[in-house]
Amino acid sequence: MGGLVYYSSASGNTARFTARLGLPASRIPISPQGDMPEPALPYVLICPTYADGQGRGAVPKQVIRFLNDPDRRALLRGVIAAGNRNFGATFALAGRVIAEKCNVPVLYRFELSGSDLDISRVLAGLEKFWGTECLTMA
Repeated sequence: MGGLVYYSSASGNTARFTARLGLPASRIPISPQGDMPEPALPYVLICPTYADGQGRGAVPKQVIRFLNDPDRRALLRGVIAAGNRNFGATFALAGRVIAEKCNVPVLYRFELSGSDLDISRVLAGLEKFWGTECLTMA
């Protein structure tokens, strides 16, 4: 099974969601001075969306910084995106942006810190995803 890497702002929504999954996960720091995680195995990224009304700025700057490293980006296998449905078309937009730029699938989208149903769906989906993916291929 692969790992999880996530980013969560001070609001903590994505951190709460990730903690409720009960799986080992590395956090991308809020502070630009913080040490970036260096995954050794393939991982799924969990990322919130911070787009303006036109969709600009959807991917948090720290996530961009994390993925700009070729070694970290090479291990990315999928993205789970968070958002707020109040923002309509930009709901969970960060997931789509990352998926398109990194050529990986959007595995799931959830709102704010997710529901119990979201947690069970993601756990089942990750089990299936990692169980059927060949992780030795780059």
